[in-house]
Amino acid sequence: WVQKSLDVTFEEAVALRQAYLHRYGTTLGGLTAEHQVDVDDYLAFVHDIPIERYVRPNPRLAAMLSAIPLCKAVFTNATSEHAWRVLRALDVADRLEWVVGIREVDFNNKPRLEAYQRLLAFLHAQGPDCILVEDRVVNLRPGKRLGMTTVLVDATPEEEVDFAVGDVLEVGPLVARLLEAQND
Repeated sequence: WVQKSLDVTFEEAVALRQAYLHRYGTTLGGLTAEHQVDVDDYLAFVHDIPIERYVRPNPRLAAMLSAIPLCKAVFTNATSEHAWRVLRALDVADRLEWVVGIREVDFNNKPRLEAYQRLLAFLHAQGPDCILVEDRVVNLRPGKRLGMTTVLVDATPEEEVDFAVGDVLEVGPLVARLLEAQND
């Protein structure tokens, strides 16, 4: 899409995408900041994939999510429609209360602080009431700044985050320990 829409070579498109991801947090963030693009056309193109071909039901994830006695939301730089498709393919959509996508935060993508402020407004929540689970440290920093408990997945512990787990399935037991400590 970048190659065709900006009339650049494949190599230039790859370089632009990487630069935009680094500078703006997403390719779309860079495209909207530096070019006049049709956002809906871009989102339709990048999300036009046969999800079910690549994503299968995950009963272990479903069980872990069911065991967490808190309201749960997905916060994504994708559209909420795309995220719901992925969640349905994983067979976990009924374990979540909300999906907050790029449109719901008025195209303020992660890791912009404003995206997290809009997320909290959407959820009618305060930062300290939330546990933010992410696989990128850069996307945890704004949440931490707003008082969220931060959990880094699939990575080694970082000083900037509250907790790190090796696998997303470890989030459930971690939340159980946090709730138990809170009740003590």
